[in-house]
Amino acid sequence: MLVLPVFFMMLFFIMEIGNLGFQTILAHHCAYELARIGSLVAGPTGYGNDAASRSDSGRALRKMQSVAKQMFPGSNVRVECRIATTTYDRQAARANEDIIVTLHYPAKLIFPGSSHVFADNPKNQRIKKLKVSVRMPIEKPFYN
Repeated sequence: MLVLPVFFMMLFFIMEIGNLGFQTILAHHCAYELARIGSLVAGPTGYGNDAASRSDSGRALRKMQSVAKQMFPGSNVRVECRIATTTYDRQAARANEDIIVTLHYPAKLIFPGSSHVFADNPKNQRIKKLKVSVRMPIEKPFYN
């Protein structure tokens, strides 16, 4: 009589791992797309040494948050970004920059028993919090 509950528990663990794998791939793909959008939007709006020639993480974050709401309607997905200077481009005479996007995604666990093992605290919510970071170079036009 103990064989059937153990078999179902093993089956639910395997299926929950597959569900977590699917949601992890989904979160990584969405974070990559958000970083791609942010790298295009964060670029400078003008040329020179003034504020128009600097990257704008605020504008990129607003755009990424609006797209994330479309990707995950009704979910409390959180997007963060920051700009990191990488190398100096001697030809363009300016520093290259990357946008680092972090996506906080609450993955819903669906199978009984195994969801209690994999869930973050509080366990009764059956949610595993995934944190995904993606780095993407910011697109900057080359002006003569």
